[in-house]
Amino acid sequence: MAEELRKDDEPVKIPEALPVLPLRDVVIFPFMIVPLYVSRERSIKAVDQALSESRMILLVAQRKQEDEDPGADGVYAVGTVAVIMRMLKLPDGRIRVLVQGLSRARITGFDDVPTHMQARIEALPEVEPHERTLELEALMRNVKGALERSAGLGKPISPEVVVIANNMEEPGRLADLAASNLELKVEGAQEILEAVTPLERLRRVHDLVTKELEVLAMQQEISSQAKGEMDRSQREFFLRQQLKAIQGELGEGNELAEEVAAMRDKIAKAKIPKPVQEEVDRQIKKLERMHPDSAETATLRNWLDWMVGLPWSKATKDNLDLKEAQRILDEDHYGLEKVKERIVEYLAVRKLKEKSKGPLLCFVGPPGVGKTSLGRSIARALGRKFVRLSLGGVKDEAEVRGHRRTYVGAMPGRIIQGLNQAGSNNPVFMLDEVDKIGADYRGDPSSALLEVLDPEQNFSFRDHYLAVPFDLSTVLFICTANLVDTIQPAFLDRMEVIRLAGYTEEEKVEIAKRHLVPKQLEEHGLTPEKLAFAESTIRSIIGGWTREAGLRNLEREIAGVVRKVARKVAEGDPKAPTKVSPAMLPKLIGAPKVLPDEVLAQDEVGTATGLAWTPTGGDVLFVEAQVMKGRGQLQLTGHLGEVMKESAQAALSWARARAKAWGLGESYFQKHDLHVHVPEGAIPKDGPSAGVTMATAMLSAFTNRKVRRNVAMTGEITLRGHVLPIGGLKEKLLAAKRAGITTLLVPKKNQKELEEIPALLRRGLEIHFVESVDDVLGHALLPTAKSGRRSHPPARRAGGRRATARPAKKR
Repeated sequence: MAEELRKDDEPVKIPEALPVLPLRDVVIFPFMIVPLYVSRERSIKAVDQALSESRMILLVAQRKQEDEDPGADGVYAVGTVAVIMRMLKLPDGRIRVLVQGLSRARITGFDDVPTHMQARIEALPEVEPHERTLELEALMRNVKGALERSAGLGKPISPEVVVIANNMEEPGRLADLAASNLELKVEGAQEILEAVTPLERLRRVHDLVTKELEVLAMQQEISSQAKGEMDRSQREFFLRQQLKAIQGELGEGNELAEEVAAMRDKIAKAKIPKPVQEEVDRQIKKLERMHPDSAETATLRNWLDWMVGLPWSKATKDNLDLKEAQRILDEDHYGLEKVKERIVEYLAVRKLKEKSKGPLLCFVGPPGVGKTSLGRSIARALGRKFVRLSLGGVKDEAEVRGHRRTYVGAMPGRIIQGLNQAGSNNPVFMLDEVDKIGADYRGDPSSALLEVLDPEQNFSFRDHYLAVPFDLSTVLFICTANLVDTIQPAFLDRMEVIRLAGYTEEEKVEIAKRHLVPKQLEEHGLTPEKLAFAESTIRSIIGGWTREAGLRNLEREIAGVVRKVARKVAEGDPKAPTKVSPAMLPKLIGAPKVLPDEVLAQDEVGTATGLAWTPTGGDVLFVEAQVMKGRGQLQLTGHLGEVMKESAQAALSWARARAKAWGLGESYFQKHDLHVHVPEGAIPKDGPSAGVTMATAMLSAFTNRKVRRNVAMTGEITLRGHVLPIGGLKEKLLAAKRAGITTLLVPKKNQKELEEIPALLRRGLEIHFVESVDDVLGHALLPTAKSGRRSHPPARRAGGRRATARPAKKR
């Protein structure tokens, strides 16, 4: 710290040339005593030269601190002449000198001295003001007060300096004293050194010391706030330590520390992937620093519980015995060969390649055909856990992806919850009713499922709650739906659709004997010895009490029969039956609920039999056409949809274009009205496969020729009379067999699809493949009663090829 000396009475004579000592980061003012360390060779030579002469040396600041050997341009022009009071040589080669500033001096030139820098100088004596003005007096008082306040605010100014400043009356020396204690930068201090007049120097110092006071006041305010926070933290820490001590005396340990230690053990056993492990470790360190009773601590605990509980590395071993898997599938389900074949193919691939992506299957079919139970059977055959998630009516995206942890009561999505419930990372995960997913302002769950079900993305599925990736690539996802029309196209594109049609009567009988009847007997406490169902009884229930593609109503009616018998057995009735016959059914479960589909009693004019597809299976559809005198109008009734109305219009247009070939006059359609009706008008009807049926009924009415009652048909037509392919062929064949139809007319383009239908289903059906309406009419219309010959244009034999399914021989 610089100190002030009393002014000597005798003036000091300063030489005209002095050695120069360049200073890197300090400016020395007159009358200040400062220790300096000198290490550069030229500077040491300058000190030695000064000691050998008058002990005086010129101290000047360098313009650039990094300059090791500054020249004439590397130092400022104004410096301070100082006297070397003491000199001490240090062991490392440096010297320490104690100097006292004497007077300001300006460099007028440099002497050419090789060993050190030497300059010719002009002394700048202190100019005393002629009179003390009010401004000068005010500046001096402000500077003195500022120095005193700075010391009070923490500025490192010694009390001796404050006393000397308060007793000082020379404005120039007061300014130098204040500037030397402000810790100014070289540029700012050099400006004050170059200010010759005391008033100008005092003004600059006043501005600097005022700014320093503002900085000190702000610094003290910040320190006070920090100290308040620190005091509060220290108080909380002290109280917490006291609480720990009290808990120790009461035998209550540090639950949080114990919980964290237990959590670390669980994490080590969970074998979490490395990227997830880093996030878990970071959150545990955060938990250790948190207060045990804070709300955020509870949220973090729940998150860590989920992280350690998930099956990151737990997986069940697949049963790769193909024959055993096939046996299990056959044992659980009768039929469904296509689905079983696909599962066995997947197992074969897994056997050849261990790390293979699971298929994404979607079972589409009517209710009750066994889609969900098939998923359980697949899990049993594979030796995996089974998880089922019903998506019917789900509208919130968070149900799939979970909620973010910032929400109160946040939880992971249903996908992660299902995996946690299964306890393995490769279960069979069934997503039920994907065709009934909703969407609203909370998001679209179908879009959220795109990442879950895409094999290219689901290896890093990121749940909103977990916020870390989870690998779903080993999960076998199976979706179920009744219809594909309502499934989002992008969602449907990711799935392998396998259609499950309705069961035939033979299949239902076999399933009832193998599964339904034993199941109901077991659930009602009966044994096969106490109650048995004849095969004819099961057929009667199927035909008279149920009409469905699946088995739910059949199981329900069988349960009703078993309940009645169980009551009689429980009451001890000796007349309780041990075998149920068809004649007993009305007494047990009431009158038949379903009227069986039957063919017409006789061949009729204007009535044709069609086949329709419904979500519950196939059905028989009768189309009636009646011609009457009128003005050429077409009337359609029977609760028809737009597609069926357009089919009727197309059939009528085709008939009018062929009127001459059918022997109809040119004015026939202008003088007659046509009424087309489809019975059971309370039931909505629509679809693209009723065109040929309507055309047949119309032509029968126009030509007064009867339609064969044992012939059923399906197919859409064009204005040119071509027959287009249809869908749901298996369901329509089931409906035809149920109604007693013997002859079917099917579009030729469906011929390949017919080959995939089991021979048992085609048994007893005479199937003709047709290409045009003429082919249809050639098989459906009877010849006229008068001639016994057909009066319509001959059918093209190319489309009338017959495919007769011969009855199988009984063994």
